[in-house]
Amino acid sequence: MGARTRLAAVAALALTASALVTTQADAHGKQHSSLKPVASKLNGPRGVSTYKNLVIYSVTDGSVYATTGRKTVKLGQVPGGFPPAIDTNKWGTTYALTGAGGEPGQPLPPGSATLYRLRPGKSPVKVADIAKYQAKDPDPFNLADSPTESNPFGVAALNDGTVLVADAANNDLLRVWPNGHIKTVARLKPRVVKVPTGIPPSFGLPPAGSRMPSEAVATSVTVGSDGYWYVGELRGAPATPGTSQIWRIKPGSVGAVCDPVRPYKGKCQRYADGYTSLVDLAGGPRGVLSVVELDKASWLKMEINGPTKGGLFLQYPGKHHKAGFKRELVRNQLVQPGGTAFDRWGGLYVSAPVFGTGAVYKVRY
Repeated sequence: MGARTRLAAVAALALTASALVTTQADAHGKQHSSLKPVASKLNGPRGVSTYKNLVIYSVTDGSVYATTGRKTVKLGQVPGGFPPAIDTNKWGTTYALTGAGGEPGQPLPPGSATLYRLRPGKSPVKVADIAKYQAKDPDPFNLADSPTESNPFGVAALNDGTVLVADAANNDLLRVWPNGHIKTVARLKPRVVKVPTGIPPSFGLPPAGSRMPSEAVATSVTVGSDGYWYVGELRGAPATPGTSQIWRIKPGSVGAVCDPVRPYKGKCQRYADGYTSLVDLAGGPRGVLSVVELDKASWLKMEINGPTKGGLFLQYPGKHHKAGFKRELVRNQLVQPGGTAFDRWGGLYVSAPVFGTGAVYKVRY
């Protein structure tokens, strides 16, 4: 089953789990992290970005808000059903990216798979129709469904006015110009993984322990403090835990290939490995990345058995452009987190749950 179908199936769960707020030691037992609500009682909070003293976030009906913690204003609204990905550039312009929407296998509803620029008090401006571009840019490494399907899922605004878009169905990274022009930055190739245990035969997968190719499902993109572009994977069926990678892409690249068989060749190279069901990334100070896992058991296990706990990690840089150690924050305190962002002072934010009533939190770490 393809990326759009599976992500739509996950969205259809519309679960009502809430994030838990407590204080707990990290994996090393030396430092503590905790959550402080910045905006509460939100219907499906997902996208998070910041600008000066503002925290900006999106919710299920497509609305995007900015808050100081005391005062909240609406920046705009795009077609809803699933909260859009958002990012805000250095001039304070916020972009909202809608996903596939609608029923799997059916034509996309109007306004879906589209990048918008928000204008407070005015209608959003359509910047680019991502699905229209992907219809002529088929995934050469496609494994399931149509090679031209599109489900834009991650967005990052660049300092030159262009915008990066990670497409979870076409398994690629795009760059969008203000006039709507699009180029394909990189394509993510499938990875051979082992089928995990506990998947019912009705899913039509090989027996547990079998090896099979699995699509990358590019869900997330951010810019690191080094200026490089980082892309995170969800991992398609069978959604094997520990097989989601983070790729590091040279800025300005066109037509790069992210290849798990040759992960350290070319303009797209593996930065980190060992994650599960990634849904968002954020670049922080001194090379740190904030990394969000939708569910640490995997999105497919969540679909089968219901949610367990999501993950929020700090990935620290290592040597030779590879990741160093990672640290889990607010361990087992988040259910279905959807988005993360740093502010200019290094403050960290996370939203949860993406399905149900939740909040945007500031993370003390």
